Amino acid sequence: MATKKLKPTTPGSRHRIAPVFDDVTEKKPTVKRLLKGKGQSGGRNNRGRMTSRHRGGGHKRRYRHIDFNRDKHDIPATVQTIEYDPNRSARIALIAYADGEKRYIIAPNKLSVGDTIISGENAAPDRGNALPMKNMPPGTFIHNIEMNPGKGGQLCRSAGTVAQMIAKTDKYVTVKLPSGEVRMILGSCYATVGNTSNPDHFNTTLGKAGRNRWKGNRPYSRGVAKNPVDHPMGGGEGKASGGHPRSPWGQSAKGKKTRKRKKLSNRYIVRSRKKSK
Repeated sequence: MATKKLKPTTPGSRHRIAPVFDDVTEKKPTVKRLLKGKGQSGGRNNRGRMTSRHRGGGHKRRYRHIDFNRDKHDIPATVQTIEYDPNRSARIALIAYADGEKRYIIAPNKLSVGDTIISGENAAPDRGNALPMKNMPPGTFIHNIEMNPGKGGQLCRSAGTVAQMIAKTDKYVTVKLPSGEVRMILGSCYATVGNTSNPDHFNTTLGKAGRNRWKGNRPYSRGVAKNPVDHPMGGGEGKASGGHPRSPWGQSAKGKKTRKRKKLSNRYIVRSRKKSK
């Protein structure tokens, strides 16, 4: 997928860098069974109180049920369509299994209509196939990675992301994540071979504030632009800075460590993302 620079016929299109949907083969979802309505909270809890700021509005969406587990083993599936999903940055693919069942999956990059994929213990480490990481050769590029066997993929699901399986032992495999973190994961966890689709997603520019409103994001004011009663960084004469960066409730930002020192998963991290940069 590529991007395109629009002709500046309006102020909103002057700085916009738009995505190109050449890889999308179907404009509308074709399988109604895989869709459901998706409500919006507007940042409010069950009492109607705002608990998450800068949310609200946006275009109505329908949720697509995605098969993150890939638990239909040893049955080949054919890619029928590549579709746009408003709930995620990557494209999704509609696959039809040999027994007639259809499911959505995260579309790997360069996967095209008509390709055949499969999941299972004995699957080959080819693009789009899902198999346990212990059965992959070191150096394999993967996405949609499980952290607990059977729970479904949780890592590397957004557009253009990819991890690399760099080593393995009898029980664990060592994976280098997009953040630079190197961690151990159980070898029986499944992952999908290849990187996710839509790698140029991060090269796009919205071009105007209204496009952010369509996505359900509301505007926000900088802390230094507020009064002292509203924000710890507010006040001052003119454009005076607000002191140490912190949240409206006094939580330090930009450097304060918030991870628990005795967090259980620390033992599985070989190299943290902070130290790798």
